[in-house]
Amino acid sequence: MKTDELRERYLAFFETKGHKRVPSDVLVPTWDPSVLFTPAGMNQFKDHFLGKVKLEFTRATSCQKCLRTGDIDNVGRTAYHHTFFEMLGNFSFGDYFKRDAINWAWEFLTDKKWLGIEPSRLTVTVYTDDDEAAGIWAKDVGLSVDRIERCGEDENFWPANAPSQGPDGVCGPCSEIYFHPDQGNPVEIWNLVFTQFNRVGEPPDNLRLLPSKNIDTGMSLERIATTVQGVPTNYHIDNLMPIVLAAAEVCGIKYEYESDNGRRLRRITDHVRACTFAVHENVYPGANKEKYVVKRLLRRAVLDGHQMGMRQPFLNKLVSVVADVMKRPYPELLETVKRVSGVIEKEEANFFGTIDAGLNHIDRVFDQMLRENRVTVDGAVAAELYQTYGVPPELFESLAAEHNLAFDWQGYEQAMEEHGEASGKVQHAVMGTRGPIDSLKQALHTTEFLGYETTEAEATIKGIIAGTAPNDHLCDKMKEIGHKNPVRVVLDRTPFYGESGGQVGDTGKLVGDGFEFAVTDTQKDGGLVIHAGHLVRGVMREGAKVKAVVDSQRRAGIRRAHSATHILHYALQKNLGSHAQQQGSKVDEDWLRFDFTNLSPVSGEQLAAISADVAQQVAASSPVKWEILPLADARKQGAMMLFGEKYPDPVRMISMGAFSKELCGGTHLTNTREVEQFEVLSEEGVSAGTRRIIALTGAKAAQHRRDIEAAIEKVAKLLGVAASEVTDAAGVLAGKVRELRKQIAGGGAALAKPQAVGQKVKSGTKPTYDEMKQALLETGRLLSVAPLDVPRRLAAIQADVAALEKQLAERSAAGPLSGERLLESAEEVGGVTVIVSEVPGVEANLMRQLIDQVRGRTSSSAVLLASRQDDDKVTLVAGISKDLQARKLSAGDWIRPVAAAVGGGGGGRPDMAQAGGKVPAKLPEALQIARETIQKMISKA
Repeated sequence: MKTDELRERYLAFFETKGHKRVPSDVLVPTWDPSVLFTPAGMNQFKDHFLGKVKLEFTRATSCQKCLRTGDIDNVGRTAYHHTFFEMLGNFSFGDYFKRDAINWAWEFLTDKKWLGIEPSRLTVTVYTDDDEAAGIWAKDVGLSVDRIERCGEDENFWPANAPSQGPDGVCGPCSEIYFHPDQGNPVEIWNLVFTQFNRVGEPPDNLRLLPSKNIDTGMSLERIATTVQGVPTNYHIDNLMPIVLAAAEVCGIKYEYESDNGRRLRRITDHVRACTFAVHENVYPGANKEKYVVKRLLRRAVLDGHQMGMRQPFLNKLVSVVADVMKRPYPELLETVKRVSGVIEKEEANFFGTIDAGLNHIDRVFDQMLRENRVTVDGAVAAELYQTYGVPPELFESLAAEHNLAFDWQGYEQAMEEHGEASGKVQHAVMGTRGPIDSLKQALHTTEFLGYETTEAEATIKGIIAGTAPNDHLCDKMKEIGHKNPVRVVLDRTPFYGESGGQVGDTGKLVGDGFEFAVTDTQKDGGLVIHAGHLVRGVMREGAKVKAVVDSQRRAGIRRAHSATHILHYALQKNLGSHAQQQGSKVDEDWLRFDFTNLSPVSGEQLAAISADVAQQVAASSPVKWEILPLADARKQGAMMLFGEKYPDPVRMISMGAFSKELCGGTHLTNTREVEQFEVLSEEGVSAGTRRIIALTGAKAAQHRRDIEAAIEKVAKLLGVAASEVTDAAGVLAGKVRELRKQIAGGGAALAKPQAVGQKVKSGTKPTYDEMKQALLETGRLLSVAPLDVPRRLAAIQADVAALEKQLAERSAAGPLSGERLLESAEEVGGVTVIVSEVPGVEANLMRQLIDQVRGRTSSSAVLLASRQDDDKVTLVAGISKDLQARKLSAGDWIRPVAAAVGGGGGGRPDMAQAGGKVPAKLPEALQIARETIQKMISKA
């Protein structure tokens, strides 16, 4: 199986389990200051796990580009280590938990439809105290105790050692799945993390159960590809070996797995792939943070090439190979091959220019250490080597390790800090230490804000800032059109609102004599308002007069949403109590997110009452006014003040009729009726004691209402009931599926007759919109999908019912089925009871039960059962008694040629084996092969 096919199978498998396929996040998540590169698949879902974003889905699956440098010294040396790799993952945000995560992992790995790994090659580990996971592995999956190993918190807890060592916060046990190859040690291929606790303080009793439990699993695509493809290392899989061989060709040597050059070629393969992706995302080699990582990787790879005789840039020639082998999942790489190759070639040339002198210097250092009997490389010497020859200290450390020498990291860091301090003093004397924004703050102090009264104003450009920190700078003019990085403009006065207080920044344009600047975002930095964007035409100069024009339509949507948050705050306190205070918010165009204090979820009835109160205040057309007044006066007038919040004095107070007074610096409506409409999308937990409501206003709310009405109409039509009855009817339909499955699992025996669905549309009063919305919400909860996904889910369930009824009809037409009934058609072959039979409409589990019944009634037996599943699938199950196993007969050997006859394959244990096929028409021929095969096996035994 090719790696690209494996990736697709994984994602497709979890789509069948109701997961949303989410594209890989970027490799360099600039939005997340806690990491330089994306380290794991869960990184893009941090806010989902913490409940900080609107959950458009509760199940997700992805294949994420990742880069880690923690094990960089092992890259190329071991079979499985990388810097860059792809991580397959499936995630649950308060949806399913351990049972489904474990069973689905096992199904994907072992089911012939997916990977078909032999189950006997797999073992698992669980956390020491996780009896729940161990029980699922034992009872659901059927693993024996000796295949379930219990490990401590250092191995099977995330974060490692969290219970005893911290940190505080969300954590949980994990379960790892290991593959046992023919040679070598077991290999961890999948880690299932169960985030179910919140660690609070020191042990004991410091793990508190979370109200909403999550699933986060991770499986290296390269490692599972190695397993499935049966190759010795990750570097021998189909999308890495071409790079290894191309590197060997470029370097003019033959790739030999066990040689030093073989390890160098694998390391080059890893590093050039990592750097191709990073540079593609505009992370160029540099001195700091992620840029330094790219520089370090490239120079390590250059050193490997140098040790194989290379004296000219060569890594750049591999970029096109990387792009080609990765083009299916990442076609965008092909578009930047020329740019990426150029960046890498330049860095190579820079290092090749100094590497010989640097290596000679290192050799002299090592010789001197040998003469002086020293075993630790002086950190100050390493710092000098980096500053003079550009040799990364990690590279120096690696070379030292090859000579059994240690490295003085503390001395290196101290020397670099001293160098930085000296440089800083020189820079301070010449340039000053302030950045461009600091210079403007010193000159302007503040930008006059006019946005409360108008969305257009005349202004003067006081500063133009180009570039990104730390290389950003003030410039007199800007004439580049289509520049990549946003330019920042500071005006003396502006109608643009800078993001603050939860309200997003304005967008719009600055228009001057012969030029236009598109404002894509507005931020605040102290008293300055910073307009970020791009010059779309002309030349923009400092001192130029401009007309600042806010996108008034977008601003109107933001105002609607912001005023709605104040009304919502009032309604929350009215219905939940005065404790329901704001804990944070975000306000965008006709969209709002509002966090508030509440110890328990808001019930459906409470949420309906809150929505009704908001609607009532919107309809009341209350005036919205604002005034600047002393803080003490605002307090006397009853303005709401949040605990722990620091307010300026004087303050700006927003009043809405007589029901709301809040201190706020945002932009608002003039009348509550201008909110137009208010629609709650979701209510969810963020953390212990904090809830979140996400809602829409204005046109977006109106559209959502139309979507709800259309969905409920479609659902009612699908179910053949009135809109007011959809939840009950959906429950009946879901129950019908369960009953049908029970009947089939029971061999077709009649159970309680499922209630009819869609037989009659009852007449009655048409439900209100709120009733329809609640019905759709409850139906979504019943089916574990979002409200607007209910029609699609119900259509799928109806298709399941049709398929199950067909299967049950086939089973019923075949008559009663039992082990005793099968024995009536048995033959005797060499003293062995042999049964080869088709059992229409029977699933594999029931076949195994029937085989066990026959084995329990006979002393020596061989049974093979077959069933057609749909029009393109055959299921085969074979079992033999213990005495035949003792004679070296195997159910797996028996079933294999039978499966081949119907276009399939399979196998299993000697006592019981299962296989599948794709050609049901050839089943009679296959059954004859089964009879002939078992006769030969018995006669030879």
